[in-house]
Order: sequence, then structure tokens, then C-alpha cells
Amino acid sequence: MRILSKTQLKELVLYSPQHIARLEKAGAFPKRVQLGSNRVGWVEAEVLDWLQTRLDSR
Repeated sequence: MRILSKTQLKELVLYSPQHIARLEKAGAFPKRVQLGSNRVGWVEAEVLDWLQTRLDSR
């Protein structure tokens, strides 16, 4: 399992951190994982599945 940082996520998804946070809050994006008191990440497989779903629905 690989965890993506905010920078890696932004490169992969091309959304701003604010937009990603809005999508997460709406339940439309994979939830972040709290790694430490000031560190979060996203499970790469969940983000890739989310992207694939978007591609499949176009």
C-alpha cells in the first residue's frame, strides 16, 4: 500500500487542496488518513479507483 502526500495528490488529481477538501466533505472523494498530528495522506489505490470511476463515466 502506498500513501500519497498532498503534493503527490495534487500532481495526480490536478485539483487544489481546497477543492479536494470540499469533495471529501461531500463524500465525493476518498477520505484522508491522519498519519500524525500535522501530517495527512491518501491511499493511492483509493484515489486511482476514484479516477478510474470518473474516466469510466465519461
